[in-house]
Amino acid sequence: TARPTPQAGHSSATSLGSGSSHPSTPAAPEAGVSCASRSWPQRVAVLSGPGSAIGMTDVLPQPDCSLKAVCEPLERCCLDRLEDPGSKRPPNTGARLWGRVRSKLLRQKLDPQTVETKNWHTDVIEMNGIKVEFSMKFTSRDMSLKRTPSKKQTGVFGVKISVVTKRERSKVPYIVRQCVEEVEKRGIEEVGIYRISGVATDIQALKAVFDANNKDILLMLSDMDINAIAGTLKLYFRELPEPLLTDRLYPAFMEGIALSDPAAKENCMMHLLRSLPDPNLITFLFLLEHLKRVAEKEPINKMSLHNLATVFGPTLLRPSEVESKAHLTSAADIWSHDVMAQVQVLLYYLQHPPISFAELKRNTLYFSTDV
Repeated sequence: TARPTPQAGHSSATSLGSGSSHPSTPAAPEAGVSCASRSWPQRVAVLSGPGSAIGMTDVLPQPDCSLKAVCEPLERCCLDRLEDPGSKRPPNTGARLWGRVRSKLLRQKLDPQTVETKNWHTDVIEMNGIKVEFSMKFTSRDMSLKRTPSKKQTGVFGVKISVVTKRERSKVPYIVRQCVEEVEKRGIEEVGIYRISGVATDIQALKAVFDANNKDILLMLSDMDINAIAGTLKLYFRELPEPLLTDRLYPAFMEGIALSDPAAKENCMMHLLRSLPDPNLITFLFLLEHLKRVAEKEPINKMSLHNLATVFGPTLLRPSEVESKAHLTSAADIWSHDVMAQVQVLLYYLQHPPISFAELKRNTLYFSTDV
């Protein structure tokens, strides 16, 4: 997690997250980047994976902005200063400065002291008169991916998928259908879709609207930054009381993906899908086909099947809290091995020819119900 540090004259902003659910922290003030008489408030968004301090960074001065939008005003600033005979600042200072910020954050990720401390670590990057101050701290895997079952029966976040589909009288939750539809409508060619984080406040706003079943959902979706919509979909799956592929079947998925015989693996992996509850299976197949369509645009969006499996695998398939506690002695090694296996499970299904719900259910008669 990263947050900008306070600078005089700027309003508050919220530090941003991505594929992980972090403990709530107070809103952090925006940092300012000043040049001559101009000042642009900046917001630092960080993509962090489970158990990692920092992933890659994006700088988002506005909810629908990108690194390019940050660099452009910095470039204009530098070019304006170059008109002054006394100024020597190169015209690419903005891009180079944020490149240094990225490198600094990635180096800090690997620093054992950064990982062990629970305090915010503050740092400063400066180049050609432009200064960026930022703070960061490490969030452990247990905190970042912990699922907190909800006792509520209203809303959709934190509620069992079977409860939601029964209430809605639908096969796939409305939130999943609407987010997927919006991504395919205007975000399927977005570079880094599902990997680039959305603005945390936007994601929380969408969460609240879906939970309240607000009549303005569609209007809000059409106006919202596409990365926030993608982030809302990931958050929904992450906050399910149990992973989409269920706690009960997790050990069997881990064993199935490790099989070396292709025929045995095929039989096992298909049988595991048949063993899922119908709402989970139908939703999983729906998401699977969507991710395949996203990957078809890989030359444009840079999101391959493997990239998508890396983003969604640990969200859809995770060990239960009980199983995690049973392996605390070698938690780091087991976690690393499990994450790779989780990614491989999803990748297996993404690379598999289209899977039909009806065909799976027809074949159920020929298999034992025991895994």
